[in-house]
Amino acid sequence: MTGMHDTHHEPSVPALEQIYGTKVASAAAKRRAMRLDVTSQGRRPGKPSYTVLILAIIVFVFPLYYAVSIASQNSPSNQYGVRALIPGTALLSNIGRAFNAIDFVQALTGTFFVSTLVSISTVLFSTLAGYSFAKLRFRGRNFLLTFVIATMTIPQQLSVVPLYIMANKAGLYGSLWAVIIPGLVSAFGVFWMTQYIGDALPYELIEAARVDGCSMIRTFWSVALPAARPAASMLFLFTFIGQWTNYFWPMLILGSNKNSMLTVAAAALKGAYFTDYTMVMAGVILTTFPLILLFFFAGRQLVSGIMAGAVKG
Repeated sequence: MTGMHDTHHEPSVPALEQIYGTKVASAAAKRRAMRLDVTSQGRRPGKPSYTVLILAIIVFVFPLYYAVSIASQNSPSNQYGVRALIPGTALLSNIGRAFNAIDFVQALTGTFFVSTLVSISTVLFSTLAGYSFAKLRFRGRNFLLTFVIATMTIPQQLSVVPLYIMANKAGLYGSLWAVIIPGLVSAFGVFWMTQYIGDALPYELIEAARVDGCSMIRTFWSVALPAARPAASMLFLFTFIGQWTNYFWPMLILGSNKNSMLTVAAAALKGAYFTDYTMVMAGVILTTFPLILLFFFAGRQLVSGIMAGAVKG
């Protein structure tokens, strides 16, 4: 009871700062945080939290470790089972073989071109649509938004046959444009940007821009787009990753031009009668390594975009 009584009557940190100065107030704030076992961002995690996090990291990292371990094996006889858990010494040589087998430079260039163009297009069109649905008033708005969201429930496999027929009739079979055009905008992107802009952009800013003489497009470009930057960055990164790892549709539509994308080219390393998984996993490493670099340099932006969307939503 005494401890509770003392805590209840302790002066606040701003009061301490006024009376004794910043140093005393800062020391008192640290002492209270240690006593309550909290940080500036919330309560400190305990051993159960760390245990769960460690297990989650092991579960997600193990497939990557196993792929690297298989790719490093000296002999195809060591590429299966428990023996493959111990890394070998032939990683660089196997990566070199896979590099030459799939024409890595061509596949990397094509994959980067497709992923970048689709990501930019998705962000632009999704932000435009999200701004329209969130801040403009027009007849049928709610119905159209519901219709767009409803398309997210349709499996991709159902649209493969119509897309394949249209791509053939348009003369796009075997071309990267057959991969790019169906992904220029996504229903998830429209939904995500609508939700974010609806909460992040106040009407007062739009009205102020219109009073200053901005057109609708200028208002979008100068007011809405900067406000939506965190969510747009997250959408760009997720779309980029999704296109980079896309396999099903490129495998069907690229035909003999399969070396134009990394995922399809790496899958071609599998043999008809015998599969050398040391080279296949080396191809997997070549495919995923650019994404690992992307996460290394842009991971903070990705996390901040997700957290900003969660708070705004």
